[in-house]
Amino acid sequence: MENLLLKLKEIAYNLSWSWSKETVELFNDINPDFWNWSQHNPVMVLNEINPNYLEFILEKKNLGSRINSIYADYQNYMNKTTFFEEKYFKSKDPIIAYFSAEFGITECLKTYSGGLGVLSGDHMKSSSDLGIPLAGIGLAYNYGYFTQLINQNGWQTENYELNDFKNLPIYLLRDENYIPLKISVNFPGRDIYCQVWVAKIGRVKLYLLDTFIPENSVTDRRITDILYGGDNESRIRQEIILGIGGCRLMKKLGFDIKAYHLNEGHSAFLCFERIREKMISEKVSYEEAKNLCYYSNIFTTHTPVPAGIDIFSKDLFMKYFTEYAEKEVGVSPDVLFNEGDLNKGQADNDKFNMAFLAINNSNFINGVSKLHGEVSRKMWKLPDTRSQIDHITNGVHIPSYVSLNTSKLYNAYFTPDWKYDYNIWDRIDEIPDEEIWALRLLNKYQLMKFCRERITEKWISMGATKEKLKDAEYILKSEALTVGFARRFATYKRGNLVFTDIERLKRLVNNSERPVQFVFSGKAHPKDEGGKNLISQIVSYTKDADLKNKVIFLDNYDINVARHLVEGCDLWLNNPRRPQEASGTSGMKIIANGGLNFSILDGWWDEAYAPGNGWKISSIMDDNIPVEQKDLFASESIYDTLENEIIPLFFKRNKNGVPVEWVKMIKNSIKTLAGTFNTGRMVKDYCEKFYLNVK
Repeated sequence: MENLLLKLKEIAYNLSWSWSKETVELFNDINPDFWNWSQHNPVMVLNEINPNYLEFILEKKNLGSRINSIYADYQNYMNKTTFFEEKYFKSKDPIIAYFSAEFGITECLKTYSGGLGVLSGDHMKSSSDLGIPLAGIGLAYNYGYFTQLINQNGWQTENYELNDFKNLPIYLLRDENYIPLKISVNFPGRDIYCQVWVAKIGRVKLYLLDTFIPENSVTDRRITDILYGGDNESRIRQEIILGIGGCRLMKKLGFDIKAYHLNEGHSAFLCFERIREKMISEKVSYEEAKNLCYYSNIFTTHTPVPAGIDIFSKDLFMKYFTEYAEKEVGVSPDVLFNEGDLNKGQADNDKFNMAFLAINNSNFINGVSKLHGEVSRKMWKLPDTRSQIDHITNGVHIPSYVSLNTSKLYNAYFTPDWKYDYNIWDRIDEIPDEEIWALRLLNKYQLMKFCRERITEKWISMGATKEKLKDAEYILKSEALTVGFARRFATYKRGNLVFTDIERLKRLVNNSERPVQFVFSGKAHPKDEGGKNLISQIVSYTKDADLKNKVIFLDNYDINVARHLVEGCDLWLNNPRRPQEASGTSGMKIIANGGLNFSILDGWWDEAYAPGNGWKISSIMDDNIPVEQKDLFASESIYDTLENEIIPLFFKRNKNGVPVEWVKMIKNSIKTLAGTFNTGRMVKDYCEKFYLNVK
């Protein structure tokens, strides 16, 4: 028994369990209530469950053989020869440092807010799968991002829950004397100290800097308090810790980092620290050191609009960097300030732009889709004398988003290694149509069950009557075409577009022969009143007598909610204003589960769409046309395509009740998209385009 418990503990402390459906199923089988209470956190389960009860359950349910099998698979994964080792070389320590303000690995580790963080997490997972010698650097947020609750007035409220790091699948980094390892960063008139938490993600590690320690003042402890919380001064403090502190951590650990990857501009202050270190180690001037560092910096931008970039006033910048520039770098503060200006001080400017800092100091720059690369080149118009903006299209870590049912089907027809074989999808036709359709029905049933349980829990917490709770049985229908819309609620994403013609929408959802239903979810930034208003509008529609139970909104969009939605929805709706979606990844997650995409030709869908693998929403690109007219045109395209193409195809069944042509489209979607729009391909692209070409 002791050996089994040791194996369970080792598995629990490596986040590779988060994409092992067998491991997740195991912990759920130990005690489903405990598993859900822990927010799917195996470390909390093992720490908080009564040891005698745990031993009793393992024996009663005869889980020993499953634990041994899962542990053997885990050991095999950790020790097998990887793509990178076979093709290039083996490195004991990381040689690539990947910096990001957020990392979304799994729901219990609240170091993410949305798509950027989940992309960072998927980048780490695929780096592990491929054996890329990479280390992630982020921040250990005391509260993480907020928990969302929609109140009785339909308005988003934010609640911040304290993270208990000692009960999470991470550990405190210690030195050879078992003393917590710390680094320091110079702030005006004082030093800020950071301890470091480590998350094992398969073969790679994520290092999270934490200022909440006794060495710091009460105010300074709160630097790593809330993800994207506070004002601009809070933001610049966090980004100094991330960029400069993260750089110092890599040096303190003795890693010989060859490539520094900045995932968005939040970590761009690392450029200053790298220059400072190079000036000391090579005994060269500022400009010489900058040139030496330039060729090993990689900057990935995720925004197609200037408003999405962190910008600091000159006064705020000077407050935090005057002393650093003069005493540590040995240059005028204006030299550093000019790095945040594409004109390099030749034009009057009192703003410091983090994207410009990254661009000025990075040889490799990329957007996150082909279209986004084009938009970024137009937006920034870099001189011909330097490297230009490229693109590497985003992907998703497919094993993290397929359902247990989907995984079992692929295991049966392929092998368990299908997860890491990006060419396996050409074989999707080997699976009979009937089994693909049975999978879709099973996945949708699980989604409906999840929705009913979540909404029932919310109603209970708000004091609902027994009569009200009975209504939960009527939420969603298994036979209806189920459309999902879930993402960050920003106004450009137009979350309410499908409600433009409410009477036409009601006719769609109330068609007794061909019913349609919609599941919405998503958070607005706490300061985004426009986004909150969109959520409020949708919530009000869910209460309409003609839409009730057929249009629902799920509170607190996170990785867990997203997972159920991408597993169970038949159709994924995405209708941003083109070209404001840099990439988008939520629609990629439904592909391997057999869902289909219905989207504006923006971000990844602009290059992925082809007739037969999904549907497009038409849009007007003429800047002279009013926004309201563009929105109306796009909404008309949604209704027309649903009525004339999507709904008829979904409900056209053969004598066995299988929509053969719909399933054909599912297979075509999987065959043409799954092998490309995944982070295995994406990380290989980063490796071969950038990581291995640094100087």
